[in-house]
Amino acid sequence: MTRFTKGHGTENDFVLVPDLDGTLELTPAQVQRITDRHAGLGADGVIRVVRTRFATDDAVRAQAEDAEWFMDYRNSDGSLAEMCGNGTRVFAEYLRREGLAFGRQLSIATRAGTKTIRVTDTGYAVDLGPWRLADEEGARRDGFDVMVRPRHGKPVPALSLDLGNPHAVVMLPEGIELDQLDLTATPEVHPEQPDGVNVEFVKAVGPGHIAMRVHERGVGETRSCGTGAAAAALATRFWSGVEDDSPWTVDVPGGRLTVTPLPGHRVELAGPAALVADGDFPL
Repeated sequence: MTRFTKGHGTENDFVLVPDLDGTLELTPAQVQRITDRHAGLGADGVIRVVRTRFATDDAVRAQAEDAEWFMDYRNSDGSLAEMCGNGTRVFAEYLRREGLAFGRQLSIATRAGTKTIRVTDTGYAVDLGPWRLADEEGARRDGFDVMVRPRHGKPVPALSLDLGNPHAVVMLPEGIELDQLDLTATPEVHPEQPDGVNVEFVKAVGPGHIAMRVHERGVGETRSCGTGAAAAALATRFWSGVEDDSPWTVDVPGGRLTVTPLPGHRVELAGPAALVADGDFPL
């Protein structure tokens, strides 16, 4: 039996598996079993909680001096992911509850580098680090660089961004609403992205305020995506032509997040985190 904790950030849910000394090797099949919503615990992903010095990846282990704990994140299909924005907050909540981290600021290791998290009045805010337009020249020339076709829909232009993991953001045209989208199948992206891509569909709500739905690679549609919310806000900010550091409100099916551009082409994500269950599960 393996101990677990389940938690969520704006209903983007995860199963955390403590492996503090790095003795457990999770297989893709085990991750799929854990995350199965009918025969398992049900989750969008699995987070293995392990000391950074026990990571098998050299680039992760190199972060050990700055971050004691490594957020080893797996998508629900068992594939490895660079990181997860909502997952960082749930990870921080777990570390603090278990007495593995103290104070109002902590650093964690991810496959996308070390992330700094601070406690807020409503949850946590994480510095997601640097971001970039995947094709800045094409984006500034055309406003987009890829085409996305949702199921039963027509191809629409999208802007691709890299936040340590890949995103393609679509601003839905007039006449198409978020609730009309069929995201039960992976949207087609052209040119095809060899490692997959998270696709965000966005509608403007008001100044500095958007709503979105997301299809995550290796998972499907989720109730929220933290890095996706950041990508959606940054893309909308880019299209607006006013690239200042004002915060953005992002409504997702699972709640509300705040995205704040930071100096140095960095971005911060803020929102709640909740731990909802603990137990044992047979791997």
